[in-house]
Amino acid sequence: MKTIAPLLLLFLLAPQALARTYSVADTYQGANFFDTFQFFTGADPTHGRSKGLATVSGGNFIIRADHTTQLDPSGPGRNSVRITSNKQYDTHVSIYNVVHMPQGCGTWPAIWENGANWPAGGEIDIVEGVNDQGSNLVSLHTSPGCSMPASRAETGSHTGLDCNTAANGNAGCGARFTDGNSYGPSFNANGGGWYALERTNSFIKVWFWGRGSGSTPAEVANGAGSINTDTWGTPAAYFPNAQCDIGAHFGPASIIINIDLCGDWAGNVYSSSGCPGSCVDLVNNNPGAFSGAFFEFSWVKVYQ
Repeated sequence: MKTIAPLLLLFLLAPQALARTYSVADTYQGANFFDTFQFFTGADPTHGRSKGLATVSGGNFIIRADHTTQLDPSGPGRNSVRITSNKQYDTHVSIYNVVHMPQGCGTWPAIWENGANWPAGGEIDIVEGVNDQGSNLVSLHTSPGCSMPASRAETGSHTGLDCNTAANGNAGCGARFTDGNSYGPSFNANGGGWYALERTNSFIKVWFWGRGSGSTPAEVANGAGSINTDTWGTPAAYFPNAQCDIGAHFGPASIIINIDLCGDWAGNVYSSSGCPGSCVDLVNNNPGAFSGAFFEFSWVKVYQ
């Protein structure tokens, strides 16, 4: 009995120790965003709070690109919004309940988490795409020495294995979702959905569930006070630490949400995306083209 008792105790404790359970630490909802996020006002077309581009409607938080002003071609660009959370997070789960994402030619929306001293602190792109093209792309961007195995347990398809920002034009190591409703007009037509990131020193995972999906965990849809990611199934994107010391390449990170227009990615593939004319001309002279260029969040929750 002196031998069996400790083994029995270990057996009983093991499932609980292995379960990935988290409790809600922060909830961002409605006007709470104004108090808990910083509004970036630098050069690049990403200033907007004073222009009425960040609002609350029915409890939902909305940020958008200006869609009424015809621009001076020599001006700084179309007003838009970029916000950064005041708090930073290491090991955590963040869930984004998104009702609408920016759509339209020239748009480059993103939800990401970024560490200090980029790229040393690491970057995780949770939601990203351009010009309404394709499904959602998740990617990591790091300092040298971080890469991913070609074969890993994810439903998405990898788009690159070297996460180093100095390699391959900073494409990073990514995973393209297979769900067509995960990005752009299809996402919006379906009423949005939930993106969830889990970050530990052992791995980084991202899931997506479209609105009305029968596979959405109830705790995700309901924004429960506690969650267990072990019950969520295979993620769309999975980045293990097999060839990357995640703890060394990723530091405390802020949540960033922004709407860019044209730029290095959306602008460079504008024509090949089937968009009319030039991206700069569209931004300068066709404000109505950006009436759908807005994010609407029901809430964002962070669990630790």
